[in-house]
Amino acid sequence: MFEKKEKRFVVKSTEGFRTGDLSVIVDRQTGVNYLAFVGMESSSFLPLLDKDGKPLADELPVKEPET
Repeated sequence: MFEKKEKRFVVKSTEGFRTGDLSVIVDRQTGVNYLAFVGMESSSFLPLLDKDGKPLADELPVKEPET
């Protein structure tokens, strides 16, 4: 009846930083990597850039990281 939709974003890595968590998140449709910070009083979601200022992207299709 309902199709299971694949999640658009996948968490590539996470680590604790000061009063929150830093995560690298990858968009499965574009391959673009983002840095997400979630803390007690704030949060941010920013694209990671390469040395030329272009968005850092993984090759498609993006796979789940192995744990």
